[in-house]
Order: sequence, then structure tokens, then C-alpha cells
Amino acid sequence: MATQVERKRAEDQPTIPDRLYFKIGDVARICGLESYVLRFWESQFPQLKPNKSGTGQRLYRRRDVELVLDIKRLVHGEGYTLAGARQALEQTQRRPNPQQPLSFKAAPAKRADAVATTIARARVELREIAGMLATAPVAAAPQRRRTRFASAASGDLFSS
Repeated sequence: MATQVERKRAEDQPTIPDRLYFKIGDVARICGLESYVLRFWESQFPQLKPNKSGTGQRLYRRRDVELVLDIKRLVHGEGYTLAGARQALEQTQRRPNPQQPLSFKAAPAKRADAVATTIARARVELREIAGMLATAPVAAAPQRRRTRFASAASGDLFSS
């Protein structure tokens, strides 16, 4: 039964074209909404912040379009109020992996360990590079003389 529901949700999700930016009309068409609804949702959901072009036209990225589809699913599909949908989105942003247990104190510690490991690797690599530069002398290529001066005795300006 669960697989049928998942298949139906996958079929309900419209395909988002592979583009960098979408205009508000394109997003409205993809999501099956009116443009004024998207503009209103921008004021209600702080996560939804499309860029604006030099002319003031809204330019949505793919993640903005996906967010609009999530909001539509929550509000229209699951019956959330706008405030409830806002809270649901905030909770999913705090916990990106629903399988992972909530542990707010462990996450910063893991992140700090990962950063420390990356810095340690970078230090080791930089030391290796510095060692290679210090031990391997660079042999200067012999420079070829490009101009020849004619001797004053020959009298020939273009002697070889």
C-alpha cells in the first residue's frame, strides 16, 4: 500500500526543466499556481527568496521551485495552514535526513571534527609541497644570446 502512495506522489510531481533560472510565469506554470500566489508566499515563507534581475523580474532557482512544490503539497495536498506549513518546512530544514535521530549537540561536534581533519590534511600536503620545493633545486635553463653585435673591424653590419 505504501508503495502505491509513493508512486502516486512521484507521478504528481511535475518535471522541472534543467535550467539555471526560471521566471515567475514559468514557475507558476510548472507548479499549477497563479503568479500572485507565488508573490504572496514570498511574504509568508522566509525560505522563499528568489533573486531579482536588474529590471526587477523574479528569477527562481531550481531549489526555489522545489520549495514552492513542497509548500503547495503541504497547503493544498495535506491541508496545512500557511503557519503550519512554515513550521513544517523549518523542521525539515533543521533535520535534513529524517532517518537520522535528533541530536543537536552531536552535530556541531561532528562538524568540528570534520573541519579539523580537513585542516590537518591540508597542513600535511602543504608541508610536503614545501619540502619538495626546498630540496629540489630548479636548474636554470641556459639562455641563448639573441643578438649578435658585428665587430667594428669587419665593417659588415649583417655579419653572421
